[in-house]
Amino acid sequence: MTALVTGFPSCFLATRVVQRLLDDGQEVWAVVRRKSMEHAERLRAEMSPHERRRLRLLEGDSACIDLGLSGREFQMLTREVERIHHCAAVTYLRATRAAAERTNIGGAREVLELAEACRRLDRLVHWSTALVSGTRRGRVLEEDLGPGPGRNAVEETRRRAERIVREARDHVPVTILRPSIVVGDSQTGEIDRLEGPYLLVRLLLNAPPDLRIPMPGRGNTLLNMVPIDFVVDAGFALAAHPRSAGRTFHIVDPDPLPARRVFDLIAEKAQRPAPRGYVPTGMATALMRTPGLERLANIPRTLLEQLSADVVWDDRQARPILREAGVQCPPFEDYVGKMVAFVREQQERRRDPGALGVDELRFEDQDVSLD
Repeated sequence: MTALVTGFPSCFLATRVVQRLLDDGQEVWAVVRRKSMEHAERLRAEMSPHERRRLRLLEGDSACIDLGLSGREFQMLTREVERIHHCAAVTYLRATRAAAERTNIGGAREVLELAEACRRLDRLVHWSTALVSGTRRGRVLEEDLGPGPGRNAVEETRRRAERIVREARDHVPVTILRPSIVVGDSQTGEIDRLEGPYLLVRLLLNAPPDLRIPMPGRGNTLLNMVPIDFVVDAGFALAAHPRSAGRTFHIVDPDPLPARRVFDLIAEKAQRPAPRGYVPTGMATALMRTPGLERLANIPRTLLEQLSADVVWDDRQARPILREAGVQCPPFEDYVGKMVAFVREQQERRRDPGALGVDELRFEDQDVSLD
């Protein structure tokens, strides 16, 4: 099978998808933005000769007309491509609305046009996110995609992008995948950016050893996280299923832990005291100004909202397919130590004892890619 992937290599998910396709012996075309081409070439050079021959890079942009490709390149893809993995997306929760609309909504439209033109298309796999549920509370089914607002431009534009793709299901074989909060590899802890739950890891690693940091929020809501290796394994199993065309699937941890238990486990692996008490989520940023606690104020409000979001992403459609394929989400207890070790190693490499300061957060702002 010949596959096309968007988002490589800037998107961590896209990089893992490309590697999985190569591991499966498939031919891969990757649309790569000009500013990322050097990085893509470097990753390709590190692969085996057999993999290098099967990975071909096209300079383009998934959010541009015809993916920013020449007419000849676009037509070639319509003849050869059998499966599309659309991974390119703005995921950084503090990205601008303009950037999110361009990549998330514009990219969905352009990829869909390619899919409609492909003569041999077996499947368009649209990698979305469970966070399209936005401000919803309670149980959210896999087919639910209400008009409610997102908590930020990223969630809102990804919801609108998913709607664009869903509306084409009557004439394009589409499978939509919605992972919950994605964390690093369950075996290595590797992740491309230290954000989301990794901010909690950094917070505890850099807190004074004897300081008990209060929970941001009561900590009794479930925090559903999934490691990237499980996400890819589950996504491929779902997309390959003969009855998955036209359907949407949540990729979630079936047994998520309460946020407080997550915090306790991170503290244990970081060799720090467990949290004591809590600060109401809406007041956390304002109150955490005392010495030793000011770092909590640097945690983005979007993460604080996730810690208090009382939502359950129902996976009743995905569950039997994954069970049949033998794909299981590892429990958080099994890989939290890998997450903490990875963050500790990255901080030691930077040799920065105050790793949660504003300067480092700015560094991450500059390092984020829009695809």
